[in-house]
Amino acid sequence: MFDFEVENEDAELKKVGLELMFLTPQKYDNPNGITSVELAKLVEIPLETVKKKLQILKDYGVVRVKGIKPKYWLFDEYNFQRLDDDSEIFRLLCSFDDVDFEHYFSY
Repeated sequence: MFDFEVENEDAELKKVGLELMFLTPQKYDNPNGITSVELAKLVEIPLETVKKKLQILKDYGVVRVKGIKPKYWLFDEYNFQRLDDDSEIFRLLCSFDDVDFEHYFSY
């Protein structure tokens, strides 16, 4: 569906996707999810880039959005599990070799 040619974009997309995947309700203020502004602050990526990455994830169906202004984003676990194992986005979000899980969880 999409071609992830630029290595930097790969890393940013993965960072946004994983942040949403491991997002807990304590990390956002609204029960509907997190805004792109809040997410951009969490992942330390420019807002415009985060919005583009969210749109890619939405096109794949792995995130859902509620509201119009502001938009609240949440990871869609059900649709993610239904992705084909060969899907680019599935492989990207499931490659945990370089992931620091202490960022997402406190042990």
